[in-house]
Amino acid sequence: MKPELLAPAGNMETLKAAILAGCDAVYIGGKFFGARNYADNFTDEEMIEAIKYAHLNGVKIYVTMNTLVYETETKNFIDYALFLHKNNVDAIIIQDIGMMDYLRQKYPNLKLHASTQMHIHNLEGVKLLENLGLERVVLARETSIDLIEQIKKETNIELEIFVQGALCISYSGQCLMSSLLNGRSGNRGTCSQCCRMPYDLIIDGKKVNQDNYLLSPKDLNTLKNLEPLLKLGVSSLKIEGRMKRKEYVYYVVSLYRKAIDSYFEKGYIEIKEEEIENLKKIFNRGFTKGFLNNEKSENIIHSYRPNHMGIEIGKVIDVKGKLVKIKLSKTLNQNDGIRIIGKSDTGCIINKLYKNKKLINQANPNDIVEINLKDKVNIGDKVLLTTDYNQIKELDNIIENEKKKIEITGSFKAKKNEFITLTVKDDKNEVTKEGSIPEKAFKTATSKDRIKSQLEKTGKTIFKFKNLDVYVDDDLFIRIDEINELRRKALLELEEKRYYKIPFVEKEYKVSLKEEKLNQESIYFIRDKKDYKKGKKYITDDINLYKELNDKNIIFKLPRVNEKLTNTVDNLLVGELGSVYKYKNVVTDFSLNVVNSYSVAFLHSLGVKRVTLSYELNDYNIKKLIDAYKERYKMMPHLELIVDSTPEVMVLKYDILEKYNTNIGYLKDYQNHKYKIEKKDNLTTIYHYDKKKLENDYLEMGIEKLRYHLF
Repeated sequence: MKPELLAPAGNMETLKAAILAGCDAVYIGGKFFGARNYADNFTDEEMIEAIKYAHLNGVKIYVTMNTLVYETETKNFIDYALFLHKNNVDAIIIQDIGMMDYLRQKYPNLKLHASTQMHIHNLEGVKLLENLGLERVVLARETSIDLIEQIKKETNIELEIFVQGALCISYSGQCLMSSLLNGRSGNRGTCSQCCRMPYDLIIDGKKVNQDNYLLSPKDLNTLKNLEPLLKLGVSSLKIEGRMKRKEYVYYVVSLYRKAIDSYFEKGYIEIKEEEIENLKKIFNRGFTKGFLNNEKSENIIHSYRPNHMGIEIGKVIDVKGKLVKIKLSKTLNQNDGIRIIGKSDTGCIINKLYKNKKLINQANPNDIVEINLKDKVNIGDKVLLTTDYNQIKELDNIIENEKKKIEITGSFKAKKNEFITLTVKDDKNEVTKEGSIPEKAFKTATSKDRIKSQLEKTGKTIFKFKNLDVYVDDDLFIRIDEINELRRKALLELEEKRYYKIPFVEKEYKVSLKEEKLNQESIYFIRDKKDYKKGKKYITDDINLYKELNDKNIIFKLPRVNEKLTNTVDNLLVGELGSVYKYKNVVTDFSLNVVNSYSVAFLHSLGVKRVTLSYELNDYNIKKLIDAYKERYKMMPHLELIVDSTPEVMVLKYDILEKYNTNIGYLKDYQNHKYKIEKKDNLTTIYHYDKKKLENDYLEMGIEKLRYHLF
């Protein structure tokens, strides 16, 4: 069975381009609660229009509501989900675990897809969401094809996999760098892309890197590696790009449509090198097949440059003032966009192009051309084509002028002494319309060919006949205007049926909670025996220290990425949902991203003893959460708060230290801030450059445990 091809759209124009290119579903965002706040996104009126337009074209619409939701926003979030449900959205993509729990109970016919922001990366996490009744899980982009195969074998829930587009270098939902440094949360749709900034890598006090964009990933491209996913039968292949232009979305979707269809029709994927090069011209940061396809760390990052690379088309061979001479290796046209990169990095649109001092419109490979450029460049600099004017013009023409048509079948019958009937069918719906009893022809009978010709005139409707059977008895006269009217009514009703209605059901939200008295005290996170003193509460992530101390007051902290859950010790601090499902009576860590009372209640209902709140909460939102919990559930929540620590701002599968034979290093940014890098448990963790200390009477506020990190 073919997987769904899922396309991005940031506005109505791009949505129409994606549908024209052949996607099966589109994901879009409203003006709030989506993880791409800087896309155009859809107003309520545009959202209704988008859902109707997509459904008419046989395409599903999923809406991104994949941000964390603060306590004061929960009502608006629920109201917007309800608005989408009542307007027949096919699913919402969700991150916040509290809102997920509320919506799955309250509106059982509203389908929920767990966003990649929910950090689902192991079998147990998938099983938990399957048991809760979610329709689909969007797996972490770091999940390998081998693990996907295991998950597919052992669960029945739909799996959605990213196959194309920009990558986060941190596990999605696990990056706090933008939030804690710049006040712009990646978990709230306003990421400032710290990963695309330049850094020095410092090891033993010395800078060791040559290129500076050490955290900037290449773009994922799996066109040549799709076959294993297609064989596995995953439910959906997802293209990233809600902030991309319509031409990019159209072309990428059309390539993946071709790849999928060619595999199922011919047994192999039919993609040409020329098509890959055309894709590079529209947008690329270099391509990687990703951790999905077990790519090595060295092939994940494009450390030289963080933005669009285009394709190389030549080199600078001479510079005289503002006149730059270029030897071409590929075609260059007037109105193309180029970048010249070397010691400098500058770009321009080719307004005037010269060859042998004559103005030309096009230059070919091996030509030597001249352009005027105000910025300084150097001999030997690379010339990149970043906008192919003719390519964009051609794609615009296709998007503007081609129309998608839905293939239908039809059956027309006209028999003596019986009412005329016309039946039309699409892949799901059927409509039959009845006309008059035909008259006997006095002069010329209405021919079968004439009837068929009239019925096939579907005009500006979205339909075209793939097959049309016409049966008509001899010597009958049928008015042409009646044939036209039957066709008009049948197609209009078929169109209306395509705007399907999802039944609305509302149920009660209930959470089973056990009231227990708070035991307020401090807990200390240690990594060294010298910090240990009998009679205190501790956390450690050092298994040897945990076993050596052999103290029931010590909690063992599991890594927040666990592809295989094999731990055998008790008394755990866990940071992801798979561990919550696997182990009993755990404490959850900050990486569960808990920011509202619904999330606390959900975790308590699963048996979690204490819930550590997110680093992203301020005092105001902490108080609002506690007050709402007390009011709604008539008891106190069991909460933990980190009040003194150097926060983990990223966790990576990418091994930045791999070639330096060390487990410790530092990143230094343009402000000379130094971020510790630590490699442990096959993961790389990046820490904030500074301590985070909270000062308030949090015990009085209702927090049960205050946590101090002693390292």
